Amino acid sequence: MESNLKNVLVISFGFLLLFTAYGGLQSLQSSLHSEEGLGVASLSVIYAALILSSMFLPPILIKKLGCKWTIAGSMCCYIAYSLGNFYASWYTLIPTSIILGLGGAPLWSAKCTYLTIAGNLYAQKAGKIGRDVINQYFGLFFLIFQSSGVWGNLISSLIFGQTTTTVTEVSEEDLMCCGAYDCMTNATTNTTASSGPTKTLIYILLGVYTGSGVISVLLIALFLDQIKANQAESETEKMQTQSFWSTFLATLQHLKDKRQCLLIPLTMYSGFEQAFLAGDYTKSYVTCALGIHFVGYVMISFSAANSLCSLFFGKISQFTGRKALFALGM
Repeated sequence: MESNLKNVLVISFGFLLLFTAYGGLQSLQSSLHSEEGLGVASLSVIYAALILSSMFLPPILIKKLGCKWTIAGSMCCYIAYSLGNFYASWYTLIPTSIILGLGGAPLWSAKCTYLTIAGNLYAQKAGKIGRDVINQYFGLFFLIFQSSGVWGNLISSLIFGQTTTTVTEVSEEDLMCCGAYDCMTNATTNTTASSGPTKTLIYILLGVYTGSGVISVLLIALFLDQIKANQAESETEKMQTQSFWSTFLATLQHLKDKRQCLLIPLTMYSGFEQAFLAGDYTKSYVTCALGIHFVGYVMISFSAANSLCSLFFGKISQFTGRKALFALGM
């Protein structure tokens, strides 16, 4: 196999294994750790740390460690979060959430840098246009990576499905505490606790997720080729030429463009929607009314529809234009 293509596949399957674990675990946080909102709080801390990490860590780590070992080291941060879930408390989940958030930005930056360099190298060798090869590499990566939403949630549903041998009717009284009526009442907590999975099944799931993360690190460490130092440094220098303050000021410059200002509410709405889906919808609508073993199946439906619509709307955008699709999305 051509060397660059092999490396693209190694990164793609490494991310697939890693986010099979993280994606499945993220969907379950609000259901598994509903006491005092611990699960949702941990997710909030992850993305707050991710924002801080993206400001300064990626160029430093890529320059010091190179893309390969930045990816491998950042993946270990995700494994730490899986381990923190074995004994979930404010003293374990919050620190491991910070660790994951700090590792997230270097992970994605190193991946993008590696694929860009690999694409340019192959383009020079084959006499092709660099951006075309890079687009093909990123397309292959996301084709493999996006399926992690299916596998991670399927694993959780199959494992938690072992907790119920018979289908039980949810009483009207219990349903009154689900959905929009879920206001963190004692009745909701009791309903969730009584229908939840056993500790053994939770530990089995966390063991599978942790193992998946460890395999992803080994895959990167053993099979991903290290790119030449001078190539990585040239890409890193491009990142470093924009310091934190210059990046911050450049961001503010966008506010002069009314199109950017009109996009900001839509972007924020998309973030709220995803937070609602991962935090509230899975707990109050799925776990409460159907059981925690249905969370995976529901999120599989979402992931599959998301992927198919991404392909479909990408095709029809040339006929409808972007404005119609923005309106439909909202």
